Amino acid sequence: MAYESDLTLFLKKLKAERPELEAEQRRGRAIWWDAMPLDLDRRKQELESGVPQQAYPYQTQR
Repeated sequence: MAYESDLTLFLKKLKAERPELEAEQRRGRAIWWDAMPLDLDRRKQELESGVPQQAYPYQTQR
């Protein structure tokens, strides 16, 4: 038998007790992360319009 950490044992037990947990996680991800389509043109514009940062941002200009 291979070693399993306390965390691994806890997660296995949790998933056995609540088999619907993974489906709930996927639903939550769909709500918060997968809901907004990625606008590639807007993302490109945001990246191109950035101001370059100096090497050490807390150093004042002299």
